[in-house]
Amino acid sequence: MSGLIGRKLGMTQIFTEDGEAVGVTVLEVGPCPVVQIRTAERDGYSAVQVGFGRVRDKRVKKPLAGHAARAGLEHVPQVLAEFEAEEGREYELGEELTVGMFEVGQRVKISGRIKGRGFQGVVKRHGFAGGRGSHGGSSRLRGPGSIGPGTDPSRVIKGRKMAGQMGNTLRTASNRRIERIDAEKNLIMVRGSVPGACNNIVLIRSAAR
Repeated sequence: MSGLIGRKLGMTQIFTEDGEAVGVTVLEVGPCPVVQIRTAERDGYSAVQVGFGRVRDKRVKKPLAGHAARAGLEHVPQVLAEFEAEEGREYELGEELTVGMFEVGQRVKISGRIKGRGFQGVVKRHGFAGGRGSHGGSSRLRGPGSIGPGTDPSRVIKGRKMAGQMGNTLRTASNRRIERIDAEKNLIMVRGSVPGACNNIVLIRSAAR
C-alpha cells in the first residue's frame, strides 16, 4: 500500500535524542478500511480504495451507503481515495489499514488543500511592489501597472500575473521525514509544515511513489 488518508491536527515541537528541538506537524492517520479493490482484469489498473472518517447517519446518501455495505462497513466513510496496491499483498474488503505501514525515519509526501484567500490583488497574490507613493502615483499604489505588450501583438498574453482567486488549491509537500509514530492514537509526526489548515484532510504517500 502506497499511502493512507489522514487529518492535519496542528503543529508542535519535539526534542530529539541529541536535544535538538524539531518543529513537527501532527497528523491523525487512519484507521482506513478497504472499501473497494481495483483489478487490472476488471478495471484496467490495480489499486485499493480506502475510506477515512464517518458521515453522520442523517446525511448518508443511499448510493454511498450501498457502496460501504458491500465492503461490510457499518458506517459510510467521509472521504474516499485510491492508492497503488503493494505487489504480492492480498487485500480484503473491510480490512483496516493503520499507521503500522509507516516507520520512523521514512520519507513521505503529503498532499492537502491550502487555505483559500479569496479574490486578491497582485501585491498580495504575486508579491508585486506596486506603484510609488509620490509624484502623482498615490492612486496606483497597489495596481499591477501595464499589462499589455504594446502595438504587437496588442493583447494581453495568456498567463499574465494578475489579480484573481488565491489559495484553495491542492499542494504537495515532498520529502517529509517521519519523526515519531503513536500507533495507539493513530498519530504521525512529520518534520516541517504540511499544506492546509488544521482539521484539513490530507493524503500521505511514500515519497518513493
